[in-house]
Amino acid sequence: MRLPFAPPVEPMLAKASDALPEGDGWLYEPKWDGFRALVFRDGDELYIQSRDLKPLDRYFPELAEPLKANIPERCVLDGEVVIAGPDGLAFESLLLRIHPAASRVNMLAAETPASFVAWDLLALGDEDLRAVPQGERRARLEQAFATVQPPIHLTPATRDRSLAADWFDRFEGAGLDGVVAKRLEGTYQPGKRAMLKIKHERTADCVVAGFRWHKNGPGTHVGSLLLGLFDGEGHLHHVGITSSFTWDRREALVAELAPLREGALEGHPWGEWAEWASAGSADASGQRLPGATSRWNRGKDLSWEPLRAERVVEVAYDHLQGDRFRHATTFRRWRPDKQPADCRYDQLETTAPYELARIFGGS
Repeated sequence: MRLPFAPPVEPMLAKASDALPEGDGWLYEPKWDGFRALVFRDGDELYIQSRDLKPLDRYFPELAEPLKANIPERCVLDGEVVIAGPDGLAFESLLLRIHPAASRVNMLAAETPASFVAWDLLALGDEDLRAVPQGERRARLEQAFATVQPPIHLTPATRDRSLAADWFDRFEGAGLDGVVAKRLEGTYQPGKRAMLKIKHERTADCVVAGFRWHKNGPGTHVGSLLLGLFDGEGHLHHVGITSSFTWDRREALVAELAPLREGALEGHPWGEWAEWASAGSADASGQRLPGATSRWNRGKDLSWEPLRAERVVEVAYDHLQGDRFRHATTFRRWRPDKQPADCRYDQLETTAPYELARIFGGS
């Protein structure tokens, strides 16, 4: 490729912030929930790079022609590959694409086609724009993307903090993660956490129904706690884990959880997981349970130790994806004042749906 620089290039990263920054000089954008992607184009040559510097092209073959039809002939872009589902962004559909069989990938590309959302222009023609201020890069990107058509999109951006705060609340209903803030005078800094990300965070009370040992071996340190929530019919679903403990706390948890291990399998809601673990991630009733293997975790040690489902923990989470937490949660505190039966899905905050088309329309 005859570009100012060649792939791979480390993408610029973001560090977490509790709130939108105050003052002037900030550019705010929605935070998309997809696969980070840098796009390199030189005429008919196209290369899509992942955040971890690997090629993504083979997993999203449907993007090649739309990109060539919409983006400049020679350029480098930073953005996100997303898939829009009926209820907003569908991250699970992206995960299904990472499959070794081209036939499977092509089938999914036809059934659930992906889109590319651009938010930065790193090179145009023979110009390396990484040292150009963010505000100017955004203006150049808007000019280059003035006539793009779906499935290629330009992310909305604003310098108005109040509008960004409104986006933070409204756009979650379309599956977006929050808001990103960038300094207008900032340059593009590969591999550096030079942006701010403001993500949604909520708390939930969950049943602790099991745990996994740390990878250094059973009996040494607790690796993670397995969390459960009850549905309306009284089934306890495995909804995620929490593992945000210090090394000393992991060691202390071994003794702390020991009494709950006694007789834990007797009547345990997940006691029969081994019978179906090799078949999928839910039993015949559709109940979400731990320990199942899939193409994503094959080869990993998924063994777990049951605990009597008697203790309640409060955890912080960003958002729910389907019937489980999208990411690992953050431990907040034990809740001895709460009953396990009170740990139900209906405690979780829900957000009003919001159409992705309205976001791309500049709402």
